[in-house]
Amino acid sequence: MILGDKIMNLRKKAGWSQEELANRLNVTRQSVSKWESAQSIPDLDRVIQLSRIFEVSTDFLLKEELEEPEYLAEEVCIDSAEPVRRVSMEEASEYLRLRRETAPKIAAGTFLCIISPICLLMLGALSEYSILDISEDMAGGIGLCLLLIPVTIAVVLFLSCDAKVKAYEFLDNEIIETEYGVTGMIRDRKKQFQDTYSSLNTKGTVLCILSVIPLFLAACVDIDLISVASLCVMLVIVGIGCIAFTYAGVIQGSMDRLLQEGDYTKEKKKRKDWFGPISAIYWLIVTAMFFWYTYGPDGNGQARYSWVLWVIAGVLYGALIVAMKLIERFIRK
Repeated sequence: MILGDKIMNLRKKAGWSQEELANRLNVTRQSVSKWESAQSIPDLDRVIQLSRIFEVSTDFLLKEELEEPEYLAEEVCIDSAEPVRRVSMEEASEYLRLRRETAPKIAAGTFLCIISPICLLMLGALSEYSILDISEDMAGGIGLCLLLIPVTIAVVLFLSCDAKVKAYEFLDNEIIETEYGVTGMIRDRKKQFQDTYSSLNTKGTVLCILSVIPLFLAACVDIDLISVASLCVMLVIVGIGCIAFTYAGVIQGSMDRLLQEGDYTKEKKKRKDWFGPISAIYWLIVTAMFFWYTYGPDGNGQARYSWVLWVIAGVLYGALIVAMKLIERFIRK
């Protein structure tokens, strides 16, 4: 079905005359008549207006192979007071390119954060067994300084990547429309990436599961130094697994943002985002607990032991996210 037939069918379904539709679009009745008789076609701005007026997708209007209307969510109809930003083909292509360019850097930063405690752990263990001629306090101090180096590099990587896509922040929280052809292009790329995405997630999952093997082997020996070394090996393996997760997630997330799928649907953008503030409060509390337990009046002063608080906090954070999603689903019902 061609565009003209769709406009006429939708107009009649709404019970409007050509004059009434023309008034809503701020065009002449003759323009509407020419559209419906296929003597001319509306420009993209008018197509978007038609999409909002009839509450159907632009894809339905523009793609002849789509016979059944694809209705928009109630929140994005013409009555909405919020303007809808339109993303061009050039903008979408540039955003996807930037995300592919920054994905390895974000993955590397994640890896550095995960392995950052290794020097602290090993220095503490070596000093405790007098393998290094330094005190435990000195080992802890040097270890903390070395811990900050990979974390600092990771933060620089994260900030530089964020700066590159700063202009596209609106994709996270604003409802968008894409110009003709953009959705099809992104879906083609997403389909091409699907096998890679599944493969990377599978490899990351396998590595995270297998990462505990060094700890099991160390338990057979029952030597503290070997146990610490096995823990370091485990962190490296988990870090490699997270590289796969992060790289795949960044690229997949960029396409989901443009398609408004997954965590970036129009409905989720419309709802007030309360995940961010709760997450920030949670990690601030965890940080305060770490410093109090380590350096407070009754603290042990040994960060190489209290770092385990971060591991526990990470596990509990996963549980917190699941709980928040369950609460959100219950509230929606």
